[in-house]
Amino acid sequence: MPPPTASRPARDRLLTAAGALFYESGIAATGVDAVLARAGVSPATMYAHFAGKDGLVAAYLEDRHTTWRQTWDAVLAERTDAVDRLLSVFDAVDRFRGEQGNRRGCAFLAAATELPPGHPGRRWLDADSELLTARLRELAADTGLPDPDDAAATLLLLYDGALSRLARAATTPALPGDDPVTRARRLAAAWVAAHRG
Repeated sequence: MPPPTASRPARDRLLTAAGALFYESGIAATGVDAVLARAGVSPATMYAHFAGKDGLVAAYLEDRHTTWRQTWDAVLAERTDAVDRLLSVFDAVDRFRGEQGNRRGCAFLAAATELPPGHPGRRWLDADSELLTARLRELAADTGLPDPDDAAATLLLLYDGALSRLARAATTPALPGDDPVTRARRLAAAWVAAHRG
């Protein structure tokens, strides 16, 4: 994400600063003062745009969800083969990582461990889960797989595992082998081939 500059609207600067800090350090570990300092805005300006930290967290997750969905949409638009479209979730992760600098795994998986029930940001965690599950089910059905629900659940398990491994790699030495997203895509392709037969 680009660094905040005074010429950008305050709301954009707050979202950019919050997005970087929440993703790098975690939501609970990031205080509002750190976000304000990075964004270069006053507390009054933040409260004019967001209902406190919880509102800022929800807006950060909404923004991330929108960017992720648009990235996946763009990758899907480039694919015509039904199996490639189903596996596009992994290609979209690669593109998202390249564009957003996504080195620490999934922001939604991380937020799910930090946000209490009833937090306004949970709406976007649910939206992310619904997008993944519904779209993978639909794309699996398009391939002719006999059980699209099972296919969606299997690919989602591989997707979550790859993103969790990325998060672990940010704090521990990498295990031997290739990139976890590449490996997950390869395993998914093999599973699809075996179950389409």
